[in-house]
Amino acid sequence: MAHQTPLGSSASHVSCLDLWREKNDQLVRQAKVAQDSSLPMRRQQLAQDALEGLRGLLCSLRGLPATVSVLPLELTVICNFITLRANLAQGFTEDLAQDIQQGLERVLETQGQLEARLEHGLWGLWDSTLRVSSLLPELLPALHHLAGLQAALWLTTNRLGDLTLLLQTLTVSQSRASEDMLLLLKTWRPPAEESDAPLTLQDARGLRDVLLTAFAYRQGLQELITGSLPKALSSLHEAASGLCPRSLLVQVYTALGTCLRKMGSPQRALLYLVAALKEGSTWGPPLLEASRLYQQLGNIAAEIESLELLVEALSITRIPEARQLLIEVELLLPQPDPASPLHCGTQSQAKYLLASRCLQTGRAADAAEHYLDLLALLLDGSEPKFSPPPCPPGPCVPELFLEAAAALIQAGRAQDALTVCEELLSRTSFLLPKRPRLWEDARRRTKESPHCSHWVSATHLLQGQAWVQLGAQKEAISEYSRCLELLFRATPKDKEQGPASSCEQGCTSDMALQQLQTAALISRGLEWVALGQDTKALQDFLLSVQMCPGNQDASYHLLQTLRRLDRRDEATALWRRLEAQTELPQENTAWSLPLYLETCLGWIRPPDRETLCEEFQTSGDS
Repeated sequence: MAHQTPLGSSASHVSCLDLWREKNDQLVRQAKVAQDSSLPMRRQQLAQDALEGLRGLLCSLRGLPATVSVLPLELTVICNFITLRANLAQGFTEDLAQDIQQGLERVLETQGQLEARLEHGLWGLWDSTLRVSSLLPELLPALHHLAGLQAALWLTTNRLGDLTLLLQTLTVSQSRASEDMLLLLKTWRPPAEESDAPLTLQDARGLRDVLLTAFAYRQGLQELITGSLPKALSSLHEAASGLCPRSLLVQVYTALGTCLRKMGSPQRALLYLVAALKEGSTWGPPLLEASRLYQQLGNIAAEIESLELLVEALSITRIPEARQLLIEVELLLPQPDPASPLHCGTQSQAKYLLASRCLQTGRAADAAEHYLDLLALLLDGSEPKFSPPPCPPGPCVPELFLEAAAALIQAGRAQDALTVCEELLSRTSFLLPKRPRLWEDARRRTKESPHCSHWVSATHLLQGQAWVQLGAQKEAISEYSRCLELLFRATPKDKEQGPASSCEQGCTSDMALQQLQTAALISRGLEWVALGQDTKALQDFLLSVQMCPGNQDASYHLLQTLRRLDRRDEATALWRRLEAQTELPQENTAWSLPLYLETCLGWIRPPDRETLCEEFQTSGDS
């Protein structure tokens, strides 16, 4: 081994260092050849061989006593080794921190300050090393390079306090102990390497530029999420103007578009989204943001088109571009967060978003087809292709069935809706207790039953509406009655089970249960009206008003029925109460209903409500 060579003279010492330096330079060149290779296997093998060569060289250098003459090369080899290893592993690991630690300890050994080892953690070791660095100017370029790698490690592990202290020490003469990380990175001036210095894969200044862009982007995205929009805009502009690769520039421009949309500048936002689409092939985030922008502008056609393009973009399997064998900006960024506005999810999640927006905006035929595509993915056994949207805002799988059935009914495809409902019942109804007296016991034993009862109830409601569309009133009334039987057997809350998950909250909230009961009662009441049985209809409408006093649809249906039954005094009293309600300031409702239930409620709104109001107003004036 080279570290066993006798060092009896300064000439042999210099000779070994020259050989080892040449070895370092050779390995750096080999890594750069690998970087330029268009063959993935050859690229990987050359890079791995270079890494092993650097590991062996570092072992040889550590076999020497720690001296100022040896350390510039040793620290450079450490930096090259960490850079290449972090790149190949696509991340920083704890043993890389150990390599940094050993390099710092070797510097302190030259000054006889071994007592400084880790008494105050790795930052304490850096503090001690940088204090003595003024006595070792020949080590400064390599130390700053190593500090850049330490900064990258601390940034990826969110140790921002230690990172701030390190940068303050590196830039003390320029920054005056500022705590603004972007300012610290801008004012950090790593010393230039000598022309005859050992070769590096990535110099300190290039690493500083990567750190600046990565931190600006991370900070801008966090400020965007927390609502600090002017700060986010500034940070994101900083990221865009830095060492920003095209793949990341798409994300930065998209985030700028999001920020400007939220700040009320849709036209400027659109310019950034167009720029994002021109920058590369990663089209998902800008297309998703474009759909949000067009939704805000009320341009439904453009919104739907953006979502259709998003689904298409996510269906394309893209070959990742070969990365440089350096510390790149993407390496310092956290994993995509589902809460981030840039997270565009999977193809099936985009397909769900497209389907639900079509249903919400009255494009029922398109919505029905998109929902059927999603159900096909779910039912044909290709589960890996289907991932239900995270909730909130997406539905759980039973609600996906319910929305699909609602879309089919809205599109006039009642028979298909019945098929979807039967499939859902086959998957859920067996979870319901068969005997009422076992209901509470079952609720205590299993989590599914309470939520399942609401899904099954809603399924019967939708089946009833499908039968109405097919002209089968008797079957419709039977389904509405089955829905109500299940709903009245369920209680609004099951306190013994604790808080519901985010997906379950849409199914089990008191308001959703109340509105589901109201929808079933009004729907059945309307069928009694169609059969000419106003007395039975009156009972359902009265009960719906009692169940949900603030529901004006129920009140108007009751008002119409009272008029038909010639119960004028009760009708007039109800009309006065309705007038008083409309004059009161309406409270903003913080709750939201599942989409399938909103669709159902749209079917039972009185079509001639304004005419009825005018008639009562006229009769009241006379």
